Amino acid sequence: MLGVESEVGQLRQAIVHRPGLELTRLTPGNCDSLLFDDVLWADRAREEHDIFTQELRDQGVIVHHFADLFAETLAVPEARAFVLDRVCGVHRVGPTLTASLRALAEDVDTKTLAELLIGGVTKSDLSPLRAGSLLWQSLNLDEFILTPVPNTLFQRDNSAWIYGGVTINPMAKAARQRESIHSRAVYRHHPMFAGAPFPTFYGDDDDDHQPATLEGGDIHVLGRGAVLIGMGERTTPMGVEILARELFRHNAATTVIAVRLPKSRAFMHLDTVLTMIDTATFVRYPDLDPADLRTWVITAADPEEVDGHDTGGLHVEERADLFACIADALGVEQVVVLAADEDSRAAEREQWDDANNFLAVSPGVVIGYERNTVTNRMLEAHGVKVLPIPGSELGRARGGARCMTCPIQRDGI
Repeated sequence: MLGVESEVGQLRQAIVHRPGLELTRLTPGNCDSLLFDDVLWADRAREEHDIFTQELRDQGVIVHHFADLFAETLAVPEARAFVLDRVCGVHRVGPTLTASLRALAEDVDTKTLAELLIGGVTKSDLSPLRAGSLLWQSLNLDEFILTPVPNTLFQRDNSAWIYGGVTINPMAKAARQRESIHSRAVYRHHPMFAGAPFPTFYGDDDDDHQPATLEGGDIHVLGRGAVLIGMGERTTPMGVEILARELFRHNAATTVIAVRLPKSRAFMHLDTVLTMIDTATFVRYPDLDPADLRTWVITAADPEEVDGHDTGGLHVEERADLFACIADALGVEQVVVLAADEDSRAAEREQWDDANNFLAVSPGVVIGYERNTVTNRMLEAHGVKVLPIPGSELGRARGGARCMTCPIQRDGI
């Protein structure tokens, strides 16, 4: 049965994306617009990702590669039409190129089509085409008709399983919004999901959700009906309220804890500065002061009807202490919050290298980058087993093991 019942229970199945064509198309000139800080060595990044996925398998996790799921999805005629309707439309390529581009996409094999939709489509990729299109004629051979989506590497963000359902997240940045189209197609049409009985809480539509955006790096399924959501650079209070309403409407959760983060690149998502690593244990970025974190608890004001009221059926109450709220939600006296003892420069370096972005594969067993030696040793000293993976290239993409993984089946705590 698909569903994620906690943040740290035994991980059973997960989706990841092995870096592909899209990384080879990153350049110093386009990496900023594609939300990367640097140009990665693609071959080495793939080697490191293979080590990561093998570690997952060694821990008993069934690993699904997104590119394979997407290619298998595109073999379904309705799914291919669904995607092409949204990526080959007049607003993306103009009315004089739409039909020609669509015809070429219909003829290509599904594996190649999936690779190009993720990796980007240049004019040279379509060189046999002759089109009376202004876009076509104005582009050089190596310019993009469809830009790459290299952040597909971070499967955590564009969709998130919360208890028995999923949210397909409306992404905050234009460079990532096609990821949600791809995931919508997979969850609608891939045989693994098409017949499975699960609700989609948010995002599986063509509405313009801006600015009510959400990203999975901010969403933590604490367990026992509680969900923790960070509000920072990518997730907004409006998105949190809409998701909370849908979770309560489906009886999927009882409590949503919202915490406001500084709106900066360094605090892109909650899991860049705080992750859950055991049943009541968290690891925290040392320079993240809990006293500075404004926290709210959202519950259903009217359990029978969470829509149609001035409040939207939600009760929103500000609280003074984030970790006291989490302890209450988990039914424990207090939670343990670990932070490495290091000076501000060392802490900043390790935070940049995703020292707090751990993926729990079972309670107290986590995967993280080997380069974060101070944090890793600190966790080991507190009884947490760290499974180190290389990240000299993957880490330069600004995402760790948790960012790269979308759990689709995980036990409770």
